[in-house]
This record gives sequence, C-alpha cells and structure tokens, in this order.
Amino acid sequence: MILTTTERIEGKTLETLGLCKGSTIQTRNIGRDITQSLKTLVGGELKAYNEMMNEARALATKRMVAEAEALGADAVVCVRYASASVMSGAAEVLAYGTAVKFI
Repeated sequence: MILTTTERIEGKTLETLGLCKGSTIQTRNIGRDITQSLKTLVGGELKAYNEMMNEARALATKRMVAEAEALGADAVVCVRYASASVMSGAAEVLAYGTAVKFI
C-alpha cells in the first residue's frame, strides 16, 4: 500500500474509490500523567506523551490502510492527520485520505 501526502503518484493513473480513515483515542496511565505534569514545571520534552502520540498515529494509520484495502485500493493519496485533546492526558488521532486504485 502506497501512502502519500500528494494528490498524484508519478507514472500512475488513479481511479478514486473514496474517503478512508482510521482513528484512535490514547491515554497514559495515571502514574505517567503525574510525572509528566511535574515535568511541565521544569520544562523539556514530554517523552511519555511523544510515545503516546506516535503509537496513536501508527494505529490510526493502520486502521486507515485496512479501510482502504477493504475498498480495494492500491494507495491512499492526500494523507492527513488531525488530533484533538479529549481530556487531560488523552488524545484522539485521526488519519484520513483518499483511497485510489491504479488503472
């Protein structure tokens, strides 16, 4: 499965199959959340939250690809990500794009 942020794939003619998306809501455990809250007092990178968001993006992408495959897609173009805070320490990540087939 080819994933790209562009509208085209060089050398390919594309047939649009439709929107495909995948999402997840991730949270850290309470112990990590307290440690990360303390980190905001001294500054620096919040590594636990970075890991959480990386895992969330990977899972959302995997779900988007599964939806594209179910449509019979060869690729997903115009891939985008969106995220939103659901509550303190929890975030939703959405991956979406246009499923296409090579013709």
